[in-house]
Amino acid sequence: MTTATTDERTLARLQREHGPALFHFLLGLTFGDRQRAEDLLQETLVRAWQHPEAFDAPYDSMRPWLFTVARRLAIDARRSRQARPTEVSDAVLESAPAHDDTADSAVHALDVREAVSTLSPEHRAVLVQIYFRGLSVGETAQALGIPAGTVKSRSYYALRLLSRNLPGYSSRSSRLSSASRDTASATST
Repeated sequence: MTTATTDERTLARLQREHGPALFHFLLGLTFGDRQRAEDLLQETLVRAWQHPEAFDAPYDSMRPWLFTVARRLAIDARRSRQARPTEVSDAVLESAPAHDDTADSAVHALDVREAVSTLSPEHRAVLVQIYFRGLSVGETAQALGIPAGTVKSRSYYALRLLSRNLPGYSSRSSRLSSASRDTASATST
């Protein structure tokens, strides 16, 4: 095995003698997955090529060494697949909702910013406290120094004005409006 041709001949003989038995062994370890079994067989033969000292071992056949290497490779491959998240098929990806484009999000943000700028300072202050700072109606009332009922009515009317000033967003803003009413009624009780 001092030349490359000897290595190639030795590996070819190794594959002829042990390849079919090794393949069937790996086929059982991969639960009938022929592609994986073939890949593992090739990897086993590469390992044999990388470790020429295995050919000089004191035993009569390379088969036990090859089967041990193949079994360990199959175990490692299985562990690797289990540690990795499951692959998603195209059907799942097609049914997943598409995320908005970044450019669309920027345009929407500018539209909302422009619509908010048309609100009175009082209405804007209420929306900032409730939606941007996440305060409850009671906390907003305390922060702004106004009654809770005023906070509720200002948020309601501010959202109505926003829905009028945001063309194409009326269904979204009506959901926001009903959500703000639900939030307001839940926090006032």
